Amino acid sequence: MKRLVSLFLFFLCAWVSPLFCATSTLSEKDIPRVMDRLFSFHIENKSLNPVIIRRCFKVYIEQFDSEKAYMLESEVLPYLNMDDKKVAGIIERMSKHDYRDFEKLNDTMQKSVHRARKMRKTYGDRFIKSELDFPAPNSQQPSSSYAANLGQLQERQMSRLARFYLYHQSRSNISSVDRKAKLLSLFESRARRGENQILFLGLDGGKLDSKQREHLYSLRILKSFAKSLDTHTSFFSPEEAHEMRLSLEKQFEGVGVVLFEGVDGVMISELVKGSPAALSGKIQVNDLLVEIDGTKVDALSFDQVLDLLKRKAQGKMVLGFSRTSEGGSASFFRVSLEKRPIVMNEERIKASWERYGDGVIGKISLYSFYESASGASCEKDIKEAIRSFQAVGPLRGLVLDLRENSGGFLSQAVKVSGIFLSNGVVVISKYGNGELHYLRNIVGRSFFSGPLVILTSKMSASASEIVAQALQDYGVGIVVGDSRTFGKGSIQYQTVTDAKADIFFKVTVGKYYTASGRTTQIEGVKADIVVPSHYAPYNIGEKYLEYPLPADAVEPAFVDPLSDLDVSAKRLFQSKYMPYLQRVVSFWK
Repeated sequence: MKRLVSLFLFFLCAWVSPLFCATSTLSEKDIPRVMDRLFSFHIENKSLNPVIIRRCFKVYIEQFDSEKAYMLESEVLPYLNMDDKKVAGIIERMSKHDYRDFEKLNDTMQKSVHRARKMRKTYGDRFIKSELDFPAPNSQQPSSSYAANLGQLQERQMSRLARFYLYHQSRSNISSVDRKAKLLSLFESRARRGENQILFLGLDGGKLDSKQREHLYSLRILKSFAKSLDTHTSFFSPEEAHEMRLSLEKQFEGVGVVLFEGVDGVMISELVKGSPAALSGKIQVNDLLVEIDGTKVDALSFDQVLDLLKRKAQGKMVLGFSRTSEGGSASFFRVSLEKRPIVMNEERIKASWERYGDGVIGKISLYSFYESASGASCEKDIKEAIRSFQAVGPLRGLVLDLRENSGGFLSQAVKVSGIFLSNGVVVISKYGNGELHYLRNIVGRSFFSGPLVILTSKMSASASEIVAQALQDYGVGIVVGDSRTFGKGSIQYQTVTDAKADIFFKVTVGKYYTASGRTTQIEGVKADIVVPSHYAPYNIGEKYLEYPLPADAVEPAFVDPLSDLDVSAKRLFQSKYMPYLQRVVSFWK
């Protein structure tokens, strides 16, 4: 569901051509400017060095060929196994704003795209005639190494079609020659959509102009450079940044349909709960979208349909659908919908309770740490849920479920922790210069002080780990779940939430620690009681990612040192804050 909603946000609310954004173009002159800016912020890396260069080219290749289905081992190894002399030459050229090494690699990538298209043409004809023997199922997954020869490469391209075919076969009938031809056409258009960026072609297959080409080229270099600094540093296009803002704020503008490109055209994959589309009661999953405000869309590409939906301003939108009955007959109908802001309440929290003695035990599932310009926040929603429990009867205990929570706003992590704590340090942040800052709860008393269980899993990350470990540090909650959480204990500065920023990035500037002085980096939050989730058997976590930062520790701060405050603030905190510090609870409730 979360992935589908994310795609929907991108498609209906933030979509513009992924190949070119006319309002924010990059040039090669921007590359050193952005690099210098990221270096100035980063906790460890401050200049180009051999490690970054080697990572950069590896990431550049993987951005294009993540499935290892395009490039041969002989084409890739010269960039993955560069000697010191070659790396030094690249550093010298890049310091002079000369990026010819990326241009050479780009030429090889383009040749691999043309080669793949020829391969697809050959086995595509055989697929339609049912003469194609797909690779065995166990070889249809992306490989961990590059192809040694053209035979292996073709097999991997065929595996991509096999996975595509099996997926669509589960949704519709693909048995006839005509249906297979339609599926092959859809597969080819999907493949070309990504390949066109490498070939510097537009959505329609036409050549991009010089500014558009330079924008795409510069964007790819900056993305690979940013990712080479560490696993959580990234550079974003304006479109990607907009999608991320919508995801964090848990609201977007649209009609509430999740779209899917199927063999027959653009179909409804899901309806967003509480949206105009869902409330209409007229639209169903698998309905075929055939008309937008009187414009037929059957001849349009998926991207063109999305663009048409996006261009429509707030107000009425009439969508036309075709629905096929079980008997095979099709009916056409139109639905008038109001395009408006939609708040994704089902993606915020889920609250429930069960009777226990003369009272209740409440459960709150929190999926992210969110806040929006409209005033919505997870802190407010959790407090409201607790009030609703207390209205039913005495609240004997609370379960806070963070098993699917991958993070969000740090400020909200501090405020959520403060619901269960009185005054005290929640998070300690340490930056590249060794400077320590303390994020505190200064409310003075906890909102809820009863028995508390925090459920975690290997998917609990970032802000959710701050909350779990902070409450564990003070002993006010028991952590139950997988033996450890994800292990992301780094701090990122980002410009994504600033819609007016000149460039969009997030960069690792420090690490965080809770009041015990421990960081969650790499090792995560250790469970007090291990109850494995369905994620337990899998290698999930920071330590399995590329280029993670190492773990360390700082001095505990259960007694707040106030060392980051000026003299006047210290006096105020000593009289109004220090007497009411949260005491460490040494027993389980």
